[in-house]
Amino acid sequence: MTETELMTKFLTETTCENSKPMDGPVPPPEKPCPCDARVYRLPEPDLFKDTNINFLEMVELRASLRFYTDEPITMDELSFLLWCSQGVKMALPDGGTMRNVPSAGARHAFETYLLVDNVEGIPKGLYRFLALGHALLPVRLGDDVIGDVLPAFYQSEMVAKSAVTFIWCADFKRMAHKFGNRAARYIFIDAGHACQNLYLAAHAKKIGTCAVGKFDDEKLNAVLGLDGENDFAVYAATVGKPERG
Repeated sequence: MTETELMTKFLTETTCENSKPMDGPVPPPEKPCPCDARVYRLPEPDLFKDTNINFLEMVELRASLRFYTDEPITMDELSFLLWCSQGVKMALPDGGTMRNVPSAGARHAFETYLLVDNVEGIPKGLYRFLALGHALLPVRLGDDVIGDVLPAFYQSEMVAKSAVTFIWCADFKRMAHKFGNRAARYIFIDAGHACQNLYLAAHAKKIGTCAVGKFDDEKLNAVLGLDGENDFAVYAATVGKPERG
């Protein structure tokens, strides 16, 4: 099937006529965390230091930075980036959440996975951000994890040099329960919201970031333990300290 045929099929299946909600119970706003899991608590957003920002300057100077130094990201900085890009302000009675980024119907279908390589106080490995508790759940730890994830990215050198790589993965049913097949449109729109907030938050902290949309879907979903249909990787971004200048 050509790209044109794929796009035609996508647009046909995600029209308003196909936006009938899915049957069944409302999916939870976050994947469950094992009761006995050891999690890494991140610095609380209430403890963040105030930062004076020239908003217009921040918007104008925001840019993709692809080259990073060996300087680590601090836990405070990672906590800030996660809070700004997916932080939960309020849980809603209908299963939705109010976060620091917009989402269709307040569904917030994303689970944020982190490939951690150089963050102070956090061992190397793959983690899932627990947005409701503002903590990190280890998925798999060890230096070899990074080597297993890199082949899924076409720009693997940039990922290898980043301190941490954000990977936004969609829980399709969380969005489709309210919007049916049209959920696919909203998920990709929401990915832009999350990544743009990451860019702005990183710029405010003098941290570099670069969005990554080109990866091998099957390889990345497999290494993350996702089925590729109901749960799948949508977008990613590398993060690291830039050269001081």
